[in-house]
Amino acid sequence: MVATSNTGGEVQEVVIKPVNAWKSDLRAFDDSKAGVKGIADAGLAKIPEIFVSNPNKHQEKPGSSRLINVPVLDFGGVDEDATLHKEIVEKVRDASERLGFFQVVNHGIPSGVMEEAMDGIRRFHEQDAEAKKQFYSRDNTKSCVYNSNFDLYQVPTVNWRDSLYCVMAPNHPDPEELPQYSDHVMRLGLTIFELLSEALGLEPDHLKKVHCAEGLFIIGHYYPACPEPELTCGLSSHTDSGFLTLLLQDHIGGLQVLHEDKWVDVPCLTGALLITNDRFKSIYHRVLAKSVGPRISLPSFFRTHFVEGTESRSYGPMKELLSEENPPAYKDAPIPERDRWRPSTVTFQVVIQEATEFLFLPLFWVYNYQF
Repeated sequence: MVATSNTGGEVQEVVIKPVNAWKSDLRAFDDSKAGVKGIADAGLAKIPEIFVSNPNKHQEKPGSSRLINVPVLDFGGVDEDATLHKEIVEKVRDASERLGFFQVVNHGIPSGVMEEAMDGIRRFHEQDAEAKKQFYSRDNTKSCVYNSNFDLYQVPTVNWRDSLYCVMAPNHPDPEELPQYSDHVMRLGLTIFELLSEALGLEPDHLKKVHCAEGLFIIGHYYPACPEPELTCGLSSHTDSGFLTLLLQDHIGGLQVLHEDKWVDVPCLTGALLITNDRFKSIYHRVLAKSVGPRISLPSFFRTHFVEGTESRSYGPMKELLSEENPPAYKDAPIPERDRWRPSTVTFQVVIQEATEFLFLPLFWVYNYQF
């Protein structure tokens, strides 16, 4: 039996096994605690059925894939030159409203810090399987866990990746390489929040005052080489929840965005920002499975719902941006309800890249929200 679902502008077909058999396969995979890397290490020529979606859906025909021409903004001197600062704000606004994303260079994070963070993620995933199992969990209240597919039991098909999840703010755990990296990410995030505030016509500290930078959640994704990449996906089409996401990735590539109803590759450039939402367009993105690898990426999410005591906060349209011509587009909602939403009209995304392929995908509910 074949079923279809619409996710991020694309129809996804999956082969449906009897429910009990499918659940049994999922449970066996989960109980192994070896993740996708365990399957890859076994040297299988074909991927297990739980990973199979519509054949030929994910990969483009040879020669048909295309790169998108993404604006590149230089953040060098953004805090030192008032005229330059104003120019950058204007470029942020223009790119966000017209195209929906842009790239940034000279973001201030040293290449050595990024390399150490990426090496740390690689070492974790490539250590002995038994050593990793002590971190394997689906308890999302823990500050540091490892698993494969956080939504394993809720999705129609499993993605080809493993992940290490670390809550880095307000209190970070023990990983040796990540604290220094997360400190740099926090500083850069604050700069981006200021530019976004000004691009919306608000005071520079507006988004900081409404608690956008309180919580920081970092994920270390590991995408092993896949024997049948055309049959599965590394990360399915989606928009992120939260305020801002900064993504660091290696040279393997595979990140795509949905632009003008077509999937296009995001080029590996030095420094990059990708921004979206209602007024600042929101785009779906995904990661293809690859026959080469592993691919390693390190997204950092600014998400206040990881901060204790925020459950009572209510989020709604920014009053400063409302008028008779621009009435509220969304209702007020508390954080737990807000976090369950995944509409493309309420996500803000930024991508940043460095010589070591540093990508950022920041997201944020802006255009029509009051905090």
